[in-house]
Amino acid sequence: MRPASAPVQQPLPAEYAEASEEELFERIARAKATLGRRLVILGHHYQRDEVIRFADLRGDSLKLSRWAAQQKEARYIVFCGVHFMAETADILTAPDQAVILPDLGAGCSMADMAPVEEVEECWAALADTFGEERLLPVTYINSSAAVKAFVGHRGGAVCTSSNAAAVLRWALGQRSTVLFLPDEHLGRNTAVRLGLPFEEVAVWDRVRGELLLDPHAPEGAELRPERVRVVLWNGFCSVHQRFTPEQVARARERYGVKVVVHPECRWEVVRLADAVGSTEFIIKTVSESPPGSRWAVGTEINLVNRLATENPDKFVMTLDEIVCPCSTMYRISPQHLCWALENLVAGRVVNRITVPEDVARAARAALDRMLAIS
Repeated sequence: MRPASAPVQQPLPAEYAEASEEELFERIARAKATLGRRLVILGHHYQRDEVIRFADLRGDSLKLSRWAAQQKEARYIVFCGVHFMAETADILTAPDQAVILPDLGAGCSMADMAPVEEVEECWAALADTFGEERLLPVTYINSSAAVKAFVGHRGGAVCTSSNAAAVLRWALGQRSTVLFLPDEHLGRNTAVRLGLPFEEVAVWDRVRGELLLDPHAPEGAELRPERVRVVLWNGFCSVHQRFTPEQVARARERYGVKVVVHPECRWEVVRLADAVGSTEFIIKTVSESPPGSRWAVGTEINLVNRLATENPDKFVMTLDEIVCPCSTMYRISPQHLCWALENLVAGRVVNRITVPEDVARAARAALDRMLAIS
């Protein structure tokens, strides 16, 4: 899912679409060897195995971007992830390093739920309700560079799933009310973790353009703006929102497992889980558990399958038996990776992701505040 104004990925030449997997793997390896230290390939944890096998580093989006910035010899940063991740990499890397997204169609539905124009409209409405001097924005890293810049311009910070509590605690110490976007679930779970009652949490309904009391507030409670500490933008991850309390109960009953989930899951799921944390936390939790441990994991299926393969002494299953991959991440294919690399070998940079300098500067300010906090 990408904004309507975003560049569109053109169909690949037939030679890529028709090539066998074995041929593609050979061509990717050959192109990678030819480019040598001029190239680094970044692989997000949710990427399919056929692509992640070629990654020089795998990790979450910020870890990958920060590592790429340290590779001073690399001229080409091929990011096997989604659009906002490539933007972050471009913000953090040097101007002479080209960040490339193999398929321009690899977006993020959550990030696309918060176009900067709608965020600006929300901010204006909240300023009328609370007074702009009371407000501070915080954005999850799963957001566009334009939204990060919006936050940076207003003194706010970016957060990740692992440092969201620290950043939100800092923000509440700066101003009386925080706009947290674009993930409603991460924002709610973090507010609850910090001890805020639901009466102090509101939701900005982006479709109706209306401020509502959190639906988990006690029956009969009313929205009182003077009490609201956190306003949640009602975006979500299409993968993590699928997990349900019923799935947690069923997995425990049928398989005798412990449950570990990502904080992008609904609060009703998070409160039932045995462990909750970022992608890196989930990997560490499963990998460091004793042999014979049994886990149901609430996150993207490629990562769950990889955990099962890499931990053969444990039982690892997905919490959602129907299975839901990140469909936009899945757009990064061996065909697109091969096409991008062979163009680089030929001296052509395709699908370069470039953030305008003024946007990058403000977004970098929001990222730097996060790093200073955490």
